[in-house]
Amino acid sequence: MRKHHIRFNEAQLRTEAVPFTTADYVRWLVSRAILFAAVVVGSILIFDQYFESPKVRSQKRQIEFLESQLTTMEGQVADMSGALKELTERDEVIYRNIFGAEPYPDHLRNPGIGGADRYRDLRGLEQSEQVIALREQMAELERRMVAQGGSFEELVDLAGSKAEMLESIPAIQPVRNSDLKRMASGYGYRIHPIYKVRKMHWGMDFSAPTGTEIFATGNGKVVEVKKKYNGYGHHIKIQHGYGYETLYAHMSKILVRKGQRVERGEVIGLVGSTGTSVAPHLHYEVFKEGKRVNPAHYYFNDLSPEQYELLLAASENANQSFD
Repeated sequence: MRKHHIRFNEAQLRTEAVPFTTADYVRWLVSRAILFAAVVVGSILIFDQYFESPKVRSQKRQIEFLESQLTTMEGQVADMSGALKELTERDEVIYRNIFGAEPYPDHLRNPGIGGADRYRDLRGLEQSEQVIALREQMAELERRMVAQGGSFEELVDLAGSKAEMLESIPAIQPVRNSDLKRMASGYGYRIHPIYKVRKMHWGMDFSAPTGTEIFATGNGKVVEVKKKYNGYGHHIKIQHGYGYETLYAHMSKILVRKGQRVERGEVIGLVGSTGTSVAPHLHYEVFKEGKRVNPAHYYFNDLSPEQYELLLAASENANQSFD
């Protein structure tokens, strides 16, 4: 570093060396500091623009992982919500119907929420809306699960006090569950095999060879035994109590008598094709409080969930009945 600077002396018409003053030293230091700071800042900006530090790369990987986990959780919550919805529908349509229970109160099954914004601390972030939506879904799922638990506790109490009822209600298939495809026609409108018109089919037809055993679907008393050559043909009706009755039609042989007490699983007759029938089969009906109901909803004792779904699908096929 020089300790002087050169200037032109106009009076003597020559150049001369003038020593630096303190102010000159200060100006020199300040200019060098500004230049150094500019180089440093420029270097940092260029590095940040075109290069990532190990810490930044690690943070980005963590963000990508958390985003993928968030998406996975959304899918899992949606699956759980669907499963709970199906369980709730079965609770209302099947389980409560079986026990004759009133529908679970709507204000308990769907409790409302209110108050201030509970997610204020989550707002303003990059994934705020996605996280808040997931939190709301999880809170709703939790409320519905608590409500469903309360409903099941009520049903458990009913079941404990109605052991006899559980043995009496029609709860199994009237023929062996060897092959669900043998169910020829289900509950609903069908094409009549003889009249060829669309008619309501009030039961379910199980196609099986003549002589196949037919079972009582619940404990009860035989209240009707008839042998006709048209309509239901040889058929019987069992009164189970608690508002339930079942009818078994087109038998080739009746093995019980009127007034006889029967138990679930007891053989009560053999499959045939008597009456208005075009092929050997069992026509089976379920009555609740004097009204015909879909028998498919009462096969919960001898079917797995998968088999139950198959049977429901088969029962909805709009095919031709056998009677």
